[in-house]
Amino acid sequence: MESMLNKLKSTVTKVTADVTSAVMGNPVTREFDVGRHIASGGNGLAWKIFNGTKKSTKQEVAVFVFDKKLIDKYQKFEKDQIIDSLKRGVQQLTRLRHPRLLTVQHPLEESRDCLAFCTEPVFASLANVLGNWENLPSPVSPDIKDYKLYDVETKYGLLQVSEGLSFLHSSVKMVHGNITPENIILNKSGAWKIMGFDFCVSSTNPSEQEPKFPCKEWDPNLPSLCLPNPEYLAPEYILSVTCETASDMYSLGTVMYAVFNKGKPVFEVNKQDIYKSFSRQLDQLSRLGSSSLTNIPEEVREHVKLLLNVTPTVRPDADQMTKIPFFDDVGAVTLQYFDTLFQRDNLQKSQFFKGLPKVLPKLPKRVIVQRILPCLTSEFVNPDMVPFVLPNVLLIAEECTKEEYVKLILPELGPVFKQQEPIQASNMILLIFLQKMDLLLTKTPPDEIKNSVLPMVYRALEAPSIQIQELCLNIIPTFANLIDYPSMKNALIPRIKNACLQTSSLAVRVNSLVCLGKILEYLDKWFVLDDILPFLQQIPSKEPAVLMGILGIYKCTFTHKKLGITKEQLAGKVLPHLIPLSIENNLNLNQFNSFISVIKEMLNRLESEHKTKLEQLHIMQEQQKSLDIGNQMNASEETKVTNVGSQQIDKVFNNIGADLLTGGESENKEDGLQNKQKRTKDLTDTLMDNMSSLTSLSVSTPKISASSSFTSVPSTGLGMMFSTPIDNTKRNLTNGLNANMGFQTSGFNMPVNTNQNFFSSPSTPGVTKMALGTPSTLPNFSAVSVPPAGGKQTQQRPTDMSALNNLFGPQKPKVSMNQLSQQKPNQWLNQFVPPQGSPGMGSSVMGTQVNVMGQSAFGMQANPFFNPQNFAQPPTTMTSSSSASNDLKDLFG
Repeated sequence: MESMLNKLKSTVTKVTADVTSAVMGNPVTREFDVGRHIASGGNGLAWKIFNGTKKSTKQEVAVFVFDKKLIDKYQKFEKDQIIDSLKRGVQQLTRLRHPRLLTVQHPLEESRDCLAFCTEPVFASLANVLGNWENLPSPVSPDIKDYKLYDVETKYGLLQVSEGLSFLHSSVKMVHGNITPENIILNKSGAWKIMGFDFCVSSTNPSEQEPKFPCKEWDPNLPSLCLPNPEYLAPEYILSVTCETASDMYSLGTVMYAVFNKGKPVFEVNKQDIYKSFSRQLDQLSRLGSSSLTNIPEEVREHVKLLLNVTPTVRPDADQMTKIPFFDDVGAVTLQYFDTLFQRDNLQKSQFFKGLPKVLPKLPKRVIVQRILPCLTSEFVNPDMVPFVLPNVLLIAEECTKEEYVKLILPELGPVFKQQEPIQASNMILLIFLQKMDLLLTKTPPDEIKNSVLPMVYRALEAPSIQIQELCLNIIPTFANLIDYPSMKNALIPRIKNACLQTSSLAVRVNSLVCLGKILEYLDKWFVLDDILPFLQQIPSKEPAVLMGILGIYKCTFTHKKLGITKEQLAGKVLPHLIPLSIENNLNLNQFNSFISVIKEMLNRLESEHKTKLEQLHIMQEQQKSLDIGNQMNASEETKVTNVGSQQIDKVFNNIGADLLTGGESENKEDGLQNKQKRTKDLTDTLMDNMSSLTSLSVSTPKISASSSFTSVPSTGLGMMFSTPIDNTKRNLTNGLNANMGFQTSGFNMPVNTNQNFFSSPSTPGVTKMALGTPSTLPNFSAVSVPPAGGKQTQQRPTDMSALNNLFGPQKPKVSMNQLSQQKPNQWLNQFVPPQGSPGMGSSVMGTQVNVMGQSAFGMQANPFFNPQNFAQPPTTMTSSSSASNDLKDLFG
């Protein structure tokens, strides 16, 4: 890799050094920048040809440079002879002006080191193209090395040389004297141009019909650059020291032979013995047969044979050669017409341009791009000719690469995109561009599309011509995929909508709807729902074609897998619009059936989607209910574990109460024992009933929200479930802190119903109430109570719940036993009731738990099954004894 870079560096350095040394100090460099060495030409290929540009105008040129170092080996007088010969040739070329002669743009300039002059841009000499690479940079450029002449190029090139000789012979009365491949230059467009007038001979009697041309005798002692190339020189130059216009025609014949034989001349001449070589050449020419010309095309073979004839008068002249059938090739004629285009009027040009699309496919791409395209684009300055030229330019663009299109064609199309005058030509231009819109959008860079191409499309949509609008609407869907989304959304769609709403043409309105329907797939779903569908309701006309167009857009949106219409849109906007349209009187039976079919399809989709949604919601609700019941069952299991801890706490407080009240009377103990045994028996029966009811609970019990589960009890109703103060004298208490303390139940009944819900409101069906036994002096805390077995159900009035406010107030500080003995019963009880939301006590009624195993009220824990709605007090009554009253008097004073 490094060696390659070094080689490249050395090559660039060498080329730069050559250029610098060649033109250093030459006046040409004041006005022109000299570029890369590209070719060689002139007599002996002595002239190096460089790329160049004019500094002031940036115009491209070719710079011909003769380096005087090439003649350092000659003596001074020989050097002067060479320089004079070269100067004479360039000066003569500068004076002559003709399309077939190389155009000089800056005359010859001489410096100490070189001669230089500038011409039109050049590709190479014919000798370079035919394989003679003398005086070319090394390595040879692939552009020249791989260059192959097409038949049409060869034919038209030889025709151009013939036309150039015809100009010299007929108009200038001059013999060129050195027609060779070195002196035929191919310019940038591929045209063949004549140069190298070093040995030209002018007529001594230009006014007479028979011109006379003086001829110099061949001097073999002169330097080679002071002599013409003998391999292309007519025999009479050497043998008879005469020359005439026919001598150039012989040279033309040898050039034609070389072109068809890869640069090889007819004869090789020994320059040391020139006379002997030419004498032998005469014998060969006299016996020249068709076998020697096998590589030459048959249609021109006889003409070449005539050109190589020994007798000058037998040779056809230049004017005759331009008219031979060989040059009547359609490609050559087309190229020849382009060269004379500036002489034609608009009518002739328009007829020629109309037939050109048939010829272009027959021509090689290089010929089209180099020769024809520049001629076509030059006609864009003529507005009337643009509609005739533009189709050919776009046809060429199809065969070009994107890079060639951007470099060669797009810059010329810029003004045409914006042309609006004259109106008729402008409309034709719009039609042509619209027909080739896919080509423009494919090869034009995005910035140019946005700045030049799309504005032209918008102008077509707003054009007054209905034909242009229709064509534009028909063509837009074919290239919609090439338009960027913001341009389509913000510029193209609004103009299509305006064309539909504002036009008076039914065809434009229908085509607008069809166009929208075809480009829906390139739009965003929500843009269609929010912009396109509401637009359909603004269309005023009710013609069947318009209605079917509206239906088509609805159907496309509804059935497209990327778009679709939501059921809300269907129910709220689409169906209310379509159904009235379906009964328009203008519709025939088939159109009505189309409407009804789409409407039914929409209704079925609407029904299916909404039904599916409701079913899914129902399933989710059922699953949630099942999950909640499962959580309730898990909570009941946890409650059983919690009750064990409750009993431990109750036992501690019971023992404390027994120790404090040991000094009581035996009568009190006996009463307490009897009450305890009675409660134990009642609670045991109740628990047995509860266990049987729990096993029959159904998991399918409907879920009830928390707000409806506790409507019968205020949210602050935590604690003991009493709504009124308790009379000290009527409590069934044996002592203050005994295990047989008041607030115990004589019975605890659970409902035995498979549909029971412990969290339901009193109005929940299938749920019975649980009765919690209380003394007869206490009120019943349930609106509905269930009596024990064999008992009679009674209806009781709900009690006032306001007394609970003191019971569930803020937690009081702890008090001593002395302070406790001086408090009222309710105050003493509140010391042991945790505040709402404290640990061990639920923040709602749902979190309250009742000790049902005969323990004291101080052992209450959170129990999810305890709910005032689910528990009712049975009418069972516990009577207080006189000993209990005495103990209370002793305890509370």
